[in-house]
This record gives sequence, structure tokens and C-alpha cells, in this order.
Amino acid sequence: MKRIAVFTSGGDAPGMNACIRAVVRCAIYNKLEVYGIKRGYEGMISGQIQAMNSHSVSNIVQKGGTILKSARSKEFMTPEGRKKAFQQLKNFDIDGLVAIGGNGTFTGAKLFYEEFGIPTVGCPGTIDNDLYGTDYTIGYDTAVNTALDAIDKIRDTADSHNRVFFIEVMGRDSGYIAIQSGISGGAEIVMVPETDTSIETVIHTLEKGKLQHKTSAIVIVAEGDEEGNATEVAAKVGAKLSDLDIKVTILGHIQRGGSPTSRDRILASRTGVAAVEGLLKGHKSVMAGVVNDEVVFTPFVDTITKHKPISNDLIRLVHILSI
Repeated sequence: MKRIAVFTSGGDAPGMNACIRAVVRCAIYNKLEVYGIKRGYEGMISGQIQAMNSHSVSNIVQKGGTILKSARSKEFMTPEGRKKAFQQLKNFDIDGLVAIGGNGTFTGAKLFYEEFGIPTVGCPGTIDNDLYGTDYTIGYDTAVNTALDAIDKIRDTADSHNRVFFIEVMGRDSGYIAIQSGISGGAEIVMVPETDTSIETVIHTLEKGKLQHKTSAIVIVAEGDEEGNATEVAAKVGAKLSDLDIKVTILGHIQRGGSPTSRDRILASRTGVAAVEGLLKGHKSVMAGVVNDEVVFTPFVDTITKHKPISNDLIRLVHILSI
């Protein structure tokens, strides 16, 4: 292997730049030529491929977003699109790929390897922390701390006005951001896709809080909860408890931005280096993750199909600490 390329795909996550930096510098350290592919699979198809050197990744470890940009490619979902991408890689004599992204990115990488045989090692870049094969994903810690900072500020105004705030955090299929930010932010209720928290349960908890002379409350809602998003949940509760002063805050894409935490920078650096070294050792169609503080390689098919459940201990904590 003489020449590799790195790209970011899917939703951006704080720490992706730190991972790009690690891939580029590890490649150079190992006497490899390294290229960056702009705009993920879309850029691979259109040939947006450029040589990178150590200076290319200077002063980016602290920056959010991704210098290689990201995009979702419908064309790559077609056999014709993947064939175009393969031809572009051959034009640049690319021997291996490092894919930084999440479930969708690895699904594409798995299919691409099966069809054309270009070895690919992935790095877990998603704020959702929902990838099997790693304890944490790049961007997750930063997203939780961003949400927590907002929750702390909202708690101040909730206390000042005796209000109930329904705060929506990201998590269409995963409640990791909700559960961690909810516990650390002292939320009375946390609603996540992994558990069934009914509107009746929410109402009971809020009424119980009133009897205990609580003057305000915070309800964290993952956007993919089975009862709906924060706006929908708040409307259902408000219809039953008309005396409550209810407000809704949707944190949205603020959770994807910002300077990555130390924890995310280190995770990104470890997995970026592991991906390059994995390619050199002959790993193919796998993700480099960290489990119990050790680097492990997990087949893409497992990261895509196997479920990563939220710890029951965290769910218990919410119930115990909200009384």
C-alpha cells in the first residue's frame, strides 16, 4: 500500500478535523502518500480529490466541522455512481480508504468494498454514539456538553418563572445525548426512543413534583421519542395540565458545532491513527473503535446491524435522582 485517501461523510461531528489530522500525519509517518476527498462520496464520484501534507492539517485539531466538507450522495447509492467513484480512485492510484462517519457511511463503504475490493477502515464520527463496536463516537462528548450548557441556562430561567421546559436534543434513533445530558443537567424526566415513557407517566411525575413544592421542571426529549418530538409532547401534556406554564426549546444543530472537547480530540486521534495502521496490517471493511480503553476493529456488517443499547444503570439513575 502506497497511497490512501480520507473522507468525511454524513452528519458532521466535532472532532472530525482532529481525526483527519491524525490520518494524514500517521500516513506521512508511515511513508504513505495521502489524499483528501472533498464532500464525501459525492466528491469521490466527481473527482474532488487532492494531495495532503502535514501542513494541510495544521491548526485544525481545535476546530469543529470538517475541512473536507460532507455531503449525502444519492448517486453513490446506485451501481453506476459507485463505478464512477471507483474509477476516480483508480485515476489517483488510491490503494485504501479511511472513512470518517456513521452508519450510512459504513453501509456505503461495505458495499463499495464488496463490489470493487478497495480496503476501507472507518472511524466512528457521529454525535449520536449509536455505533456498535466502540464505547464512544467522535463528537458525542462535545454534543453532550453543548446540550448540558444550554440546559443549565434554561434551568435558570425556568426557576425564575416557575416554568416547565421541554428541551429537545438530537437523537432520531438513539437516546444517548438525552440520557447523559438529562442526568448531568438534573432533568426530572428524560424521554428516549429506547424506552417507553408515556404521556401519563410524564403527567404523573410533574404532578408529583408540584405536591413536593417543585416550582419548575426540565423534561429532556430525544427527537425520535415514540411520543413525538418536544413540541408534540409539550402539546399533549399541556392539554391535560392547563395550569402549567410550558415552554419548548429545540437545541437543533447547535449540538453538531463548536470546538471539540479534549475527550473527542483524543478519541479522534486514536481512531485516526488506528485506521491507517489497520490498513497497513491488512484490515478491510472494518471500523476502528475504542472499547474498554483498547483499540478494536469491528466489521462494518456488525457496526451497521448490531444494536448498541443504553445502559440500564443510566435509565435507573434518571428515576432515582428525579424524586
